[in-house]
Amino acid sequence: MADENENAIDPRREMVRIQSNILSAAINPFGAELSHLEHLGEDEASRELMTDADPAFWRGRAPLLFPIVGALSGGVLRHDGRDYPMDKHGFARHSLFDIVETGDAHAVFALSDNEETRAIYPFAFRLEVAYRLDGATLSIGVTVTNPGDAPLPASFGFHPAFAWPLPGAGEKDTHRITFSADEPGALKAIAGDGTIAAAEVPSPLQGGRVLHLNDDLFAHDALVWNPVHSQSVTYGAEVGPKLEIAFPDTPMLGIWTKPGARFVCVEPWHGIADPEGYAGEYRDKPGVFVVEPGGAKHIGMSVTLTD
Repeated sequence: MADENENAIDPRREMVRIQSNILSAAINPFGAELSHLEHLGEDEASRELMTDADPAFWRGRAPLLFPIVGALSGGVLRHDGRDYPMDKHGFARHSLFDIVETGDAHAVFALSDNEETRAIYPFAFRLEVAYRLDGATLSIGVTVTNPGDAPLPASFGFHPAFAWPLPGAGEKDTHRITFSADEPGALKAIAGDGTIAAAEVPSPLQGGRVLHLNDDLFAHDALVWNPVHSQSVTYGAEVGPKLEIAFPDTPMLGIWTKPGARFVCVEPWHGIADPEGYAGEYRDKPGVFVVEPGGAKHIGMSVTLTD
């Protein structure tokens, strides 16, 4: 589920690069956004596992969604009866993060509230994002800390776009996403303004677990599981490399692409777009978590390359 006005990765920023014996990754401090994830071949050139970011479709790569996920009704965040303008998916993806720490196989970035953020999100916060490579696994750990003296309501979502098809895994129409648990019931529909409609759509899963990917699935925006019962999915074709994507801390999952594009987004969320017509307080909307003063919320995901 993307913003049509998604900014490209800022080319002026020097990437932070990390590497294991199997994978390499590049992260842009602008948005602390994963830009590249490559499989290091022994006898051949590395293979890119992320989107090609074709501007004809979508220029994003793996934006971090904070402090909201999706769209707000009327494009405003309501707090204590006051409305604050807030773009879809929040402002973290358009913010320059501090580089806190780097090593051969890890990097840590942080974003804190400032005068500009408080004008649209009136809360004290620190958002820290840690990337780590260990063999064939990339782990991403997010910590939302409340340094203020009032409760901090927030949402957070991952939005990584993986190559579709994966290199060495056949054509697009051979790819599927397999859930680790049964996912019964219908899916939430997306309204025209990007909020969550009251209507539901039939589940496209075969046997309750397998999503055979094709462009027609995404003719009306993202597929949204709320709640999602699985804590991981496996993406790939029957033959060739696969990605196991684990998300033990997020109760919702979106899967999205633009028809014709060569990527698919697997999006673990702790938060979701407003219900259509929602007019309540931000802290009371579905999916929002609240961090008490001095407290912290930890959310993680990982991507593991398998054969």
